[in-house]
Amino acid sequence: MTRLLLTSALSAAALLAQTPAGDAANGKKLFTKDGCYECHGYAGQGGFAGARIADIGLNAPGLIRYVRAPGGQMPAYTAKVISDHDLTDIWAYLQSLPKAKPAKDIPLLNSIETK
Repeated sequence: MTRLLLTSALSAAALLAQTPAGDAANGKKLFTKDGCYECHGYAGQGGFAGARIADIGLNAPGLIRYVRAPGGQMPAYTAKVISDHDLTDIWAYLQSLPKAKPAKDIPLLNSIETK
């Protein structure tokens, strides 16, 4: 059992070490230049045409895999259109955004009485 836990911990640490850091400032520029904001909003909050992509818990390789073969209505983007390096920077930008407040912490949402 101890060996299994140690192996799992080492595997998790190795995965975290493989997640590239990315450049959030460049990612913000790319997010705008490449048109990500058009569907996902400037802060990744989502909108009519695109899902919320800020604070979704994907690591950089997960974001890259999804962009290459997305589900739903999002078109696939090949490495010729946007590189893995650029997607890593976009991921870093999304990670830099402030986390959304839970509804219970937004006074206006809690001031409405329901009957």
